Amino acid sequence: MIAALLRQITAPETAQHLAALAAGAPASAPVSLCLDLPGQETDWLSLLPAGQPWWYRARPAHGEYRLAIGHALQVASAGDNRFAALDGAFAGFCKDWRRNGPALAFSGFAFAADNAAPLPNALVAIPTLLLECRAGRCTLTLSTPAGRLSQAQAEWPTLLAARPATKAAKTLPARPEPLAEQAWMARVVAALRDIGKGSLAKVVLTRCRPIEGSAPFAAGDILARLNAQQPASVVYAHGNGAQVFLGATPERLVAKNGRQVRVDALAGTAWPGSLALADDKNRHEQSLVVRAVVEALSPLCDGAPQVGAVEEHAAGQLRHWRSRIVGTARPDSSLFDVVRALHPTPAVGGFPSAAARAWLAAHGEQRHAWYSGGFGILTPDGDGEFSVALRSALLDGNKALLQAGAGIVAGSDPVQELAEIEAKFGTLRAALSDDTLQADRGNRRA
Repeated sequence: MIAALLRQITAPETAQHLAALAAGAPASAPVSLCLDLPGQETDWLSLLPAGQPWWYRARPAHGEYRLAIGHALQVASAGDNRFAALDGAFAGFCKDWRRNGPALAFSGFAFAADNAAPLPNALVAIPTLLLECRAGRCTLTLSTPAGRLSQAQAEWPTLLAARPATKAAKTLPARPEPLAEQAWMARVVAALRDIGKGSLAKVVLTRCRPIEGSAPFAAGDILARLNAQQPASVVYAHGNGAQVFLGATPERLVAKNGRQVRVDALAGTAWPGSLALADDKNRHEQSLVVRAVVEALSPLCDGAPQVGAVEEHAAGQLRHWRSRIVGTARPDSSLFDVVRALHPTPAVGGFPSAAARAWLAAHGEQRHAWYSGGFGILTPDGDGEFSVALRSALLDGNKALLQAGAGIVAGSDPVQELAEIEAKFGTLRAALSDDTLQADRGNRRA
């Protein structure tokens, strides 16, 4: 595969097409050339690079896989105006973007506006190399600022250097965390007390679970397992050259196509052995999300958004309630405008949003990397899609930090909420290594 890609990149006609696209463009203007590749379905995971930034996004059930390597152009931001800053910078990229067909940028952002480690708080990047497979059609898109065309052509082959084989990692036995579990359930009790006082209706509390491996964790192997285990989810990853943030999420924050915007209102959780999904607590939790999404979306739309019927949505061993919400965006409403209005939804923050965020800040909520923020793709035409970055792990060598959360509403039981988080941890634990499930069973028997 690498040899075929290198032939495309170094072909004389490729250089000619790029030069034609870049002719007369400002030096900072993005130039993107899309090339067809031999038609074969592939997830691209054998090409994950080392030591440089990369992005991965797959929807296995749709036969859709994307791997982006390197950054041709990027902009990062943080703070309360982070989405407006990204919106303005990306609009600047798009103004002079020269391309022969479809092109993409990738984006990710943290839950809170002030979290900036180990990834930038909010980032948009046009990748240097973009490999796509959709419905059996495979393409390679090469991108560079017009002023770096000759340097980029020399650098592109180095991004596809063969990666040495790695030793498969096995997860090591984890230490019990009884004090951490008790402390977390105490936070649930504190939240229920404030919910009972009417201070807020819902707040989402999260937990972290450190995992150690016998060798460095291989992101490609984990992503392949997530693709197989959760084909109906969006499987996502971003590597910064050192750490990797990855996961599989069932929840779409927003998709924009022209003026149509689509949002998933998703909440309530059931798993084998849990309370029924139809339990009053789950239905109440999902109704709060629907209400908040409609309220946030309405000012940006012509007319009231339409709410679809409540349906069950499966994500591996977990099931959720989901309502699909569709609206018609006003002509001046950008994708980032909608993201700014919706984030954080009650599914990841709480309700009302401001009260929930204040409660979390006052009680020391910690969320790492982009967990419960967003992960998305954008087009030069202003369309795109963001998913809520759930069921995630932050990989750093042989260490992995798992993150998951549970929505606390009136009637929540601390023990059941802790069990819900353990079930969500299982999504990533089952993908970390082939021995994970066996090790988990052994630890529970002990």
